[in-house]
Amino acid sequence: MQREELSGWLRLALTPGVGPAAARRLLAAFGLPETLFAQGAAALRQVVGNAQAEALRAEPPGFAEQLDACWRWLHEAAPGTLRRVLTLADADYPKALLQIEDPPLLLYLLGAAKSEGKMPEAQSDPSLSATNSIAIDERRSLAIVGSRNPTPQGARHARAFARALAEAGLTIVSGLALGIDAEAHLGALEGAAPGDARLATIAVVGTGLDRVYPKKNLQLAHRIAQHGLLLSEFPLGTPPLAANFPRRNRLIAALAQGTLVVEAALQSGSLITARLAAEQGKEVFAIPGSIDSTQSRGCHALIRQGAKLVETAQDVLEELRFGGAATPRAEAHDGAPPENLTAAQQELLAALGHEPVGLDALQARTGLATPALQAALLELELAGVVGRLPGGLFQRIGRA
Repeated sequence: MQREELSGWLRLALTPGVGPAAARRLLAAFGLPETLFAQGAAALRQVVGNAQAEALRAEPPGFAEQLDACWRWLHEAAPGTLRRVLTLADADYPKALLQIEDPPLLLYLLGAAKSEGKMPEAQSDPSLSATNSIAIDERRSLAIVGSRNPTPQGARHARAFARALAEAGLTIVSGLALGIDAEAHLGALEGAAPGDARLATIAVVGTGLDRVYPKKNLQLAHRIAQHGLLLSEFPLGTPPLAANFPRRNRLIAALAQGTLVVEAALQSGSLITARLAAEQGKEVFAIPGSIDSTQSRGCHALIRQGAKLVETAQDVLEELRFGGAATPRAEAHDGAPPENLTAAQQELLAALGHEPVGLDALQARTGLATPALQAALLELELAGVVGRLPGGLFQRIGRA
């Protein structure tokens, strides 16, 4: 992309009072942004209101600085790094996003460049390099979303499902949030075959790509940039504003063939993603959980509304008719205790079952005194087979 082209598109996207819908009407009426901005106020008023027409006649506040920052960001990429700004008119713009009601005017991409050709020595614009091509295929992608505060079992499920589905050849799409999102990205990175040219995972974020939110996922974002793709519709420098995250959920849903909700409370952004996926005609899947867990209620509500109940990654593959088979690692649990536990630990694990349970109930089941029971539970926690939940509950963690 040349600087003049970037300038026109960025100016349109940043013009105050001109939202995506008005911008698309203007583009339909006048063509590319450079033609649009050459129009007089009278011509513009034929398409938009007076205030919008006047706003289009002047550069947005801070526009020059934003243009310079974006241009530097594109041109200061390290070798092997893909940085792109895609417009609605770009041939690489994801076709799936063109099908939604409000596709972003601009998409910012950050990932690993694919070597599909050599850049001519005289070529000074890296955004035109053949190594900067990108292919997003929603037909081979699945969104995995869920709670930012999952149970240990939920975190294990997200990672195991993502790993197995990635091994079967799918790209995992999520939102880089804490909890289920992060586990899904990690599982996808683990499941991607070394040297595979496809995207392991796509992180759709609610900030500018020069920021990482939450900071705890900084290293994860770096790994995704090396083996997958970070995508945002928000300009560089955009902070983590609360309103941006529900908005990015429509892109997560659109960039995948279906959406899997691992854990979610009744009021959660994950249910927004699931609703948007259903409205876009995509499949919605949900993993059932304990009736005592608030983090399972959103999934149960989705299942009542028609979402597909899934217990293994193979269930997802079969429902979507994807080729490939999920590995046994994707099973939620096999019911057998780990072999390295003592007989007493295995008895306690059996008493736990697979539902969250409190200390009093465990005492009634086992007859152990409180100090001995707490010590035994701590040993199982350290062994990675029991998780501690809010409210003083404990839950067995399935073997992934």
